[in-house]
Amino acid sequence: MNNIIDDKVKDVIDIIKNMDLKNKLRLGVCMSSSAYTNLKYNKAHIHSIFDKRLKEIDNEYLVSYVNMRKYPKILFIMAKIMEMNNQEQNQIAMYLYNSIN
Repeated sequence: MNNIIDDKVKDVIDIIKNMDLKNKLRLGVCMSSSAYTNLKYNKAHIHSIFDKRLKEIDNEYLVSYVNMRKYPKILFIMAKIMEMNNQEQNQIAMYLYNSIN
């Protein structure tokens, strides 16, 4: 059973590894603002970190509403994350947080 859990997390992390910084930050904003993720950590604090960093490097995000439908990879990853249990979601969140710092 643990191998299945590890494989799901590993697959999502492999996708995240190949993303550029802007998309990692967009994913972080989505994940930390979603009602469908149950993160153990302070979602508001994590969201503010991703939000602030994304505003620094992405002018589109700074001035307008970002339509996430323009980012199918992020939507795909979010669908995978929503299928995971709390522990798996937290592993993804911490990987994502650590990968941008």
